[in-house]
This record gives sequence, structure tokens and C-alpha cells, in this order.
Amino acid sequence: MKRTHLFLFILLSLSVIAAGCTGYESSSEQSVYPESDMLSYDLEETSTFDDASSFKVTDNGAASQSSVTRKVITTSSVSIEVKNTPEALDDISDIADEFDGYVSSSSVYTRYGDDEGMYGYITIRVPSSELDKVLDTMGDLGKVTSESTTASDVTEEYIDVSARLSNLEKQETRLGEILEMSTTVEEVLSVEKELGRVRGEIESLTGRLNYLNDRIDLATINVDVSEPRNITHSWGLRDALSDSVRGFIGSVNGIIVFIGVAIPIVIFVSIVGVMLILLKRRVWR
Repeated sequence: MKRTHLFLFILLSLSVIAAGCTGYESSSEQSVYPESDMLSYDLEETSTFDDASSFKVTDNGAASQSSVTRKVITTSSVSIEVKNTPEALDDISDIADEFDGYVSSSSVYTRYGDDEGMYGYITIRVPSSELDKVLDTMGDLGKVTSESTTASDVTEEYIDVSARLSNLEKQETRLGEILEMSTTVEEVLSVEKELGRVRGEIESLTGRLNYLNDRIDLATINVDVSEPRNITHSWGLRDALSDSVRGFIGSVNGIIVFIGVAIPIVIFVSIVGVMLILLKRRVWR
């Protein structure tokens, strides 16, 4: 019985040491498998991930160059001049639906002043494979004034996260087997504690992998929609008329101000003059 307990604790110790070897550092030269003999995995077996863009990870954690499909996050920015901004935003939303995408955000504003009109912004997510078709379709809505596309290669991070996730899942399975072999409360608590840590890392890596898959599978398109600015050709007549009206209004304002200031002074001078005349007449009498 003592040998059994000793054997179990050796297994647990080795699993903890192996777990410590799988940190969060991303390095293409770092091994993603623990070196412990008791919890080691068959390094001759190649781990194959089944997804839309599959790749293979070799025993040293590096991706085989002949089997890797690049993982790219694509983002496009487009500016379009249209006749009616709200209608154009609705049309872009319909285009996203047509290509199995969706609207991430949308807003519309009113522009005041001499160039009064409306403008808006909309962000849509569409399958990366349909990006070119979507951009061509949006070009029919109006005049495209600018267009740019950027691609961010996340292949290395994707491979690293996938390999570490696979490794942790194997650790979780092995710890579950050790838990079934545990016979004392201390052993059970120790194994369950390690299982909790591994499960937390698995959930974190799963969330990151889901995020990468979403960004890779769906391209992001940011669209700036605006209406043409009003341009009038008046050969200066409109400006001259406007200046004349402003000058006339300014003159009227000046006259009103002058009258408002002069009237009290005239009244005051008149009263003083009348009083002086009356006083002078009395003196002469």
C-alpha cells in the first residue's frame, strides 16, 4: 500500500513539473510537450488539427512548412459618395446579409452650414472568402473615393495557441486518470487543485482561439458614407449680393445705435438750455 501511495505522489509531482514547462511564452523553438517520462506523450505521433484551414504540428512544436495554411486577419476601409446616406447604409446592410455577414455598428449624422447634407459610418463583417465580391458590390452604390485593405498574419500565434491547448487537454486527461487512482483526501485535493489550474488555462486558450477563428473567418469592412458637398457657380454675384445685404444691415444697426446714444444727450441738452433761457429772462426782469 505504501508503494502505491509513493507511486501516486511521484506521478503527481511529475505532472506538476510538466505543467510548469508549458508557460505562456510564444517561441517557435520552444518545445510544447513536457519532458516528464510518466506524463510524456508519444513524440513520434503528429498532432493534426481538424478545421477549415488545417495544419500539422511536429514533435518540436514547429509547423511543417509544407502543410501550413496561413492564418490572416483582413480589414478593409472604404469611402463612398452617395446621393442618399440613409439609403446607402441600408443597402450596405443588405449586402452584408446577402453574403452571410452582419452589421457590427452603424451611425448617421447631419452636416450643417453651406455644405449641408448627411454622412455616416457602418462596419460590417463578411466571410473572408467573399471580401472581393462584397467590395465590388458596394462600389455600385456610388463613387468610391478611397479604398484600402490590410492583412495581419497570425499564423505563428494560432499554431502556438493550438499546440498549447492540445497539450493542456492531454494533461487534463492524465490528471483525471491520476484522480481515479487517488486513495487519500490529501491526494484527491492536490490532484483537483492541479486540475482546476489546467482547466483555467484551457478555457483561456479556448477563448483566444475562438477569437482568432472569428477574426480569420470573417473580414471587417469599415465604410465611410457621405453625400457630395453643394457647389454653386455664381461668378461672384451671390457673394456681392450677400456683402451688400450685410453692409446695409450693418449701416442700419449703426444708425440705431447712434440714435439710441444721441437721444438721451439731446434731451439732456434741451432741458439745460430751456432752464438757462428761463433763468436769464428772470434776471433781466
